[in-house]
Amino acid sequence: METAKYPLGNRFRGYLPVIVDIETAGFNYKKHALLEIAAVLVELNQVGDLVITESHASHVIPFANAELDEAALKFNGIDPYHPFRFAIEEKEALHKIFQPIRKAIKRNQCTRAILVGHNPAFDIGFLNAAIERTKIKRSPFHPFSTFDTATLGGLAYGQTVLSRLAECAGLEWDSEKAHSALYDAQQTALLFCKIVNRWKQLQALAESRLPGGNENQPD
Repeated sequence: METAKYPLGNRFRGYLPVIVDIETAGFNYKKHALLEIAAVLVELNQVGDLVITESHASHVIPFANAELDEAALKFNGIDPYHPFRFAIEEKEALHKIFQPIRKAIKRNQCTRAILVGHNPAFDIGFLNAAIERTKIKRSPFHPFSTFDTATLGGLAYGQTVLSRLAECAGLEWDSEKAHSALYDAQQTALLFCKIVNRWKQLQALAESRLPGGNENQPD
């Protein structure tokens, strides 16, 4: 079995954070179609920083009798039936996303994945509805626990809007690419990594200032 060189199993209480973004044809997860899904995997590098290691995405064919809200489609710019989307059925799309996540869970010695998203209640609602529709029995994700980069961003940078957070964090933001599931997931992943790594640096700094720490110690 493949094993991560620096497994994440002890970092988030056995959870593997997976950044997910979903584009849809509306706001009702029971009625509106899931149109795009992207998942970005993050793992530890040799210095203990969280970095992006894999990205996976699929365009999805609307499920049978799904509703399509014209305002939502105008907002995200998706034509659900455009032939060049190369969309696949919902069940196939979920299997395509879940397979590398399961492998990452094993190699990082984790128990399951936890969805990281920007206002993730939206994404977890659509994801769980799709899992139920397709009768997938073993989801790698915790069914309701999530990490929210809007909350983390408010703490770290005083902003909650993803584009403004990216700017505050020194990340690039291309408004032309925004509202693509893969682009938004990758930018959210970069933000999540930056906040987690910044926290590690602040912890190290605080520990160095404790009595017996290394601050101002001679070489």
